[in-house]
Parts: sequence; C-alpha cells; structure tokens
Amino acid sequence: MKDMQQKFIAGSKEWCALPQLDIAAVKARIDSGAKTSSIHAFNIEPFTRDSNQWVRFDLHPLQKSRRATIRCEAPVVDRRAIRSSNGTSEKRFVIKTPLTLNGCTWDIELTLTNRDAMGFRMLLGREAMSGRILVDSEASFLLGEVTEQQIDMLYGKAIPVPGARLKIGLLASNPELYSNRRIIEAGEKRGHEMLFLDIRQCYMKLDADAPAVHYRDGRILNDLDAVIPRIRPSLTFYGCAITRHFESLGVFALNNSAAITQSRDKLYSLQMLQEQGLDIPITGYANSPSDTNNLIEMVGGAPLIVKLLEGTQGRGVVLAETTKAAESVINAMKSLRANLLVQEFIQEAAGKDLRCFMIDGKIAASIQREAAPGEFRANLHCGGNAVLTDITPEEESLAVKAARTMNLSVAGVDIIRSDRGPLLLEINSSPGLQGVEDTTGLDVAGAMIQSIERQLRPMKSPSAPESLQSA
Repeated sequence: MKDMQQKFIAGSKEWCALPQLDIAAVKARIDSGAKTSSIHAFNIEPFTRDSNQWVRFDLHPLQKSRRATIRCEAPVVDRRAIRSSNGTSEKRFVIKTPLTLNGCTWDIELTLTNRDAMGFRMLLGREAMSGRILVDSEASFLLGEVTEQQIDMLYGKAIPVPGARLKIGLLASNPELYSNRRIIEAGEKRGHEMLFLDIRQCYMKLDADAPAVHYRDGRILNDLDAVIPRIRPSLTFYGCAITRHFESLGVFALNNSAAITQSRDKLYSLQMLQEQGLDIPITGYANSPSDTNNLIEMVGGAPLIVKLLEGTQGRGVVLAETTKAAESVINAMKSLRANLLVQEFIQEAAGKDLRCFMIDGKIAASIQREAAPGEFRANLHCGGNAVLTDITPEEESLAVKAARTMNLSVAGVDIIRSDRGPLLLEINSSPGLQGVEDTTGLDVAGAMIQSIERQLRPMKSPSAPESLQSA
C-alpha cells in the first residue's frame, strides 16, 4: 500500500475505492467545508468480536441506485455526535478504513449514516484530505472517470447473493382486493418485508438536498428497495407522481411512472402500437360532433364499439348495434366533453378474448375470457368466465412486442381473434391476478416478486478497475 505525501488536486466529485470494505468504486463528494467524512450505511448492527466492538452494515455504492448492495464489517473506533448541514445532530459509529484515490491508498475515518436522500453515497471531508488533497471546486473527475461499462462489470453483471431480504411497498388503494392480498402474501412467503401503502396517504417532499416520500402515520419511505404500483384510473395522475418521486430517490418501480402514464391513455398507446406495426382493430378518434358520421364509416359502420379513453375492467365500453344508436352514444358522450374512441366490432370473436399476463417481456400465464350470456365484454369483472387455452406463436409474438413497446415490466395484454388474424385490443398496466391464478393454478404473484429480486438482489463485487487500484 503506497501512502502519498505530496499534494495533488482533486475535483469536487471523484471516484474512489474502499478496498477493505470490498467497495470497488464509489462516487464521492470532495468537500473541504465539511470536517468529517461519511459513507452511506443502513441495517447497521454493532457486535463484539474478540472482545472488541465491531459493526456490520449494508451499503449501496451506486449513486441514486439500489441495484447493488454490499455487506460490510469493520472495527468501531468511536461513536460521535455529528451535526449535519441542516443543523440536526446524530450519533454515528466511526470506522477506520483504507481509501484508494489517484493510485494511492491511506487510512481515513468514516462515519456511518443513511445518505439515501443525499446526492452522493460518500462525503470526503477535510480531516481525510488534510496534507494530501487540494480541491478545485469548479472541476469534476480530474483524477479520471469510471465508465458505465466498468460499472456494469462491477455491479450490474455480478453474481446475485441469494436470500437477501428486500423492503417492498405495494402502492395501491384497497388492501382487501385479491390481487393486492396475493402480492403481499407472495412477498412475505419469499422472506421480504411487505408494506401496503395507500396512494392517497402518501405525500412527497421536493428538496434538492433531502427529497422524500412521507406517509400519513409519520413514516418516511425513502428506505424502500422497490414499489409495485397498482394505480386505479381515477388516481393515475397522483399515483404516477408518487411513483416518479420514488424513482427519483433510487427506489425501483415494477412498472415505471412513464410507462403507466402512456398505457392509461388508450389513444396514445394505440398510436405507439400501430407505429411499431402491431395489428389493432380499426379505430377512429375525433373531437367535433360534426365528424360523427364520418367516424362511424371509418371503422366499417355499425355494429361498433365506443370506448372512453380512460377506463378499465370493461367500464366505459359500449356496443352500438345500429348506426342511429352509435350516433346517439357518440354525441351524448361528446356533449359531456368525454374523450372517446370508436372501434370496429369483431363479430367473429363471439365475445371471447385472450389475456396474456406478461412479466419481464415473457408470458407468465394466459387464459381465454368468455363473455356472459347477453354480454359482449369478456372482462371477468363484467361476469365473464375464464378457461385454459393454447396461444399460437403469432399471438405470443404480438403480446411480447406489445409489452416491449409500452415498456411495461408487468402487463395484461388483451388480444382478440379475428378472421384476419390476432388483433391487439389494449394493454393494462395493473392486470388483475384472480382470474389468471384461479384458472391456471400458477403463482403469478410470486413471479412478480421474483422479477423484483432479479433487479435488486445484492451483488458480490469483483476487484476495482485498474485506475482505482493502489500502486
């Protein structure tokens, strides 16, 4: 280990390594205005080893990301009251560990604190740099960058450590719904801490230094590893805003806010799908009531389907069996300033459609839904029933491409069989689990939890890039 005596100039942000803690690369804020240095730590547990006090803790080395977690242990050298920049005081464990920077290594003291709400996982203060580093506050990464490829090598493609417990929030409205209960049960069965979070009870703090998501009972939710958004249509705007704020804190979202937002707009989602060449029923959209007749002719005339742009579980969908009925329904909805689509009616489908439950771009389960007698909608919430069915390679390809186009990790893709081949009806970003689990007997909720595990299992870190190793 080479200790460096001469001074060198560092930028206000630099990459360094903590080899004794197996931290191959961490981005640090170099701040001569701060006295002590700190490192992001959580699950902090003091223990005794050979009559000496030690501490073990978990650490996310990547800025605003939880995809990698490293378990660390170190002797405790002190426990001190540290006053943060916002004036609050906190008693922290202090450890001593080697720091590698600019090809040289020397021992520094680090305080352990949860820096999840801060911009950097590590802060290097003047005590650690005294006699060694001069800081150019106008510059960054004067000592070299770590590339995305190196980060992927170090953390993204490492071997997962099995059995790690995650803290997962289910962002929804009704804890008694079958789907929500099953997701909570599946997560707990796999050893995770599961929290049901009522969307309406969440609120957010926007602050460059300490952003946060709060809950009505006083909890701060920044320490979640992941959220599963299941947002009802009436709460789309607020639910997506909360999900987006979680994402900004580095919390993984199983379906991100942007994908949910675009999937909830039926017109926009159909435009995206047709742009990719995916087959959909002929669909018309117009704003003015004077265009009603042309709109009806555009989709082949009556019978036809009229759909509200925002709706789910078959709500807001009307079958107009005659031209006169179609004119009445369309004009009535437009008089209420409702945005709607007009879509061709696929007579030969005989009230049946396919629901493909997609997870990570693959079909986890599929069923055929059949409408109740006298009903044209196959939705189970409208009294339909589900049966097992085999899907064709063409139908599977259509479902996979649709989920990929909408960038949804979890999706219900609805397909209808027509004389000209399978047609894509719509994509649901919060598909129900009961029908598909009851019909197939598959643990779809468990597969959703496994998707999160694949993203967030703690990673074993290989050696540091050559640029960070000591000479």
